[in-house]
Amino acid sequence: MYKKFKRMSKFKQVIFALLIGFAVVSFWRGIWELLDMYLLPNNRELSSWVSLVIGVVILITTHYAVRELT
Repeated sequence: MYKKFKRMSKFKQVIFALLIGFAVVSFWRGIWELLDMYLLPNNRELSSWVSLVIGVVILITTHYAVRELT
């Protein structure tokens, strides 16, 4: 895929990068909206803290999993 990207014209590379960037931002915006609606919707502060803890646990878990693979 990287070789195909390098062969594209600069204009197509920019369009492709913008498209991918838009897709990533849209994905995470959707995730955040769903979390706001379903993860403790009546308590935004507690919802934020729970999301933070879940995120940290996932990061720590994946860090150890990746370390085990290398």
